[in-house]
Amino acid sequence: MEYHNPVLLKETVDGLNINPEGVYVDVTFGGGGHSKEILNRLGENGKLYAFDQDEDAWENALPDERFTLIQENFRYIKRFLRFHGIKQVDGILADLGVSSHQFDVPERGFSTRFDADLDMRMSKKNDLDAYKVINEYDDANLRRVFLDYGELKIAPALARTILEAREYKAISTTDELKLILQRFLPDQFKNKILAQIYQAIRIEVNQEMDVLKEFLQQSLEILKPEGRLSVISYHSLEDRLVKRFMKNGLFDGEPERDFFGNFSVPFQLVGKLIVPTEAEIKINNRARSAKLRIAEKK
Repeated sequence: MEYHNPVLLKETVDGLNINPEGVYVDVTFGGGGHSKEILNRLGENGKLYAFDQDEDAWENALPDERFTLIQENFRYIKRFLRFHGIKQVDGILADLGVSSHQFDVPERGFSTRFDADLDMRMSKKNDLDAYKVINEYDDANLRRVFLDYGELKIAPALARTILEAREYKAISTTDELKLILQRFLPDQFKNKILAQIYQAIRIEVNQEMDVLKEFLQQSLEILKPEGRLSVISYHSLEDRLVKRFMKNGLFDGEPERDFFGNFSVPFQLVGKLIVPTEAEIKINNRARSAKLRIAEKK
């Protein structure tokens, strides 16, 4: 089984406008598909740094002198590039979300298809897991997770049902959780609602929104002028942050105006939103929700 089939492979790497002698970063290494393509386009003096916090991904490290795999969360991109003597780079690629491998390994708890312990950690070093979210969060925090990260209007009812159920017994597995929430899962919408519930818990466990914000802010410092940022997102929460940051350099509000009354923004958008073709979706169903945005630092 392939570890991860890279989405929008050519388009994402094309978006970096690679200089063969440049320095690039792939912050979501996974199975190494995007990294291999970047290396194919680099000359002998080019350099690629990759990040991945998932211990399973480290087995895919590429035997190439131009390549360095950093076994950390990409929220620490600036710190660890500095450790390697790198202050600025020519391009950064991020393929957000969960890898095919993480979905396909039942015991990770990411997939709605399998019964597994409530885990959902992208790194086993994380203290917080899905079990703690479901069994230790109070009503207000459970509602926040399901509303903010799952965009579920039934968040209050979901939280209440979980609180009532765990009074009798801890909720330990994904199947137990599904059984407890069964009345919220009508057949015609079951998969969609389950996916939203799982997404909400996973985002909370891995602090995905905070990580993405920290990464985007650091990317501004790390990129050279005319350096490119190429980001694939998979749900509206991620895409909204990426879109706003690339457009304004901010997550909220409007940028400052310069002396002439023009908005002062740090990025120039490159092209329009790119989505997978029907042909790619047919080959790789997980590509169906992917959205690629590219920006160049001014």
